[in-house]
Amino acid sequence: MDGPAQPLPRPTPISGIALRACAEADLPFLRRVHADARAAEMALVTDWTEAQRRDFLRFQFDAQHRHYLEHDPGADFDLILAHGRPVGRLYVCDLGEEVRLMDIALLAVERNRGLGTALMRMLMDRAAARGQPLSLHVEDENPAKRLYLRLGFREGGRVSFYRRMDWHPPAGAAGRALS
Repeated sequence: MDGPAQPLPRPTPISGIALRACAEADLPFLRRVHADARAAEMALVTDWTEAQRRDFLRFQFDAQHRHYLEHDPGADFDLILAHGRPVGRLYVCDLGEEVRLMDIALLAVERNRGLGTALMRMLMDRAAARGQPLSLHVEDENPAKRLYLRLGFREGGRVSFYRRMDWHPPAGAAGRALS
């Protein structure tokens, strides 16, 4: 993450959508995105107070955030901006032999509008242009898993609570974008 100066947004091929490197000032928003993504599972924890839920989610986000920064320092840690307003996060790492989607999360009000699909297709185009697979890890219960399967990802082995999924570009796709 960058220091105090806010980085400039980078346009994407998706109308009205840009990416901007996360900055320290974005941490409150990133914590909100994380909490929003975990709302359904937190609703199952009925014996915690709202303050306990909030503290747990903050602890969970902070631990995940430190882990990502420590283990993937060269990754792109981006905010997703819709018409200049932050609506989610997109963390991607180029591992040399593959493009790894580390994390994608949208605020609940932004889901099921096609943005996640458009962002995934953008990443698939990026991987295809390099002739590399796109990989990710997802929990089996995560509704996004259905999207990944629909886009042609194939399930692989398990890593802890997560299922590895891979998408491979069509033969001869290197050097050209997919439609």
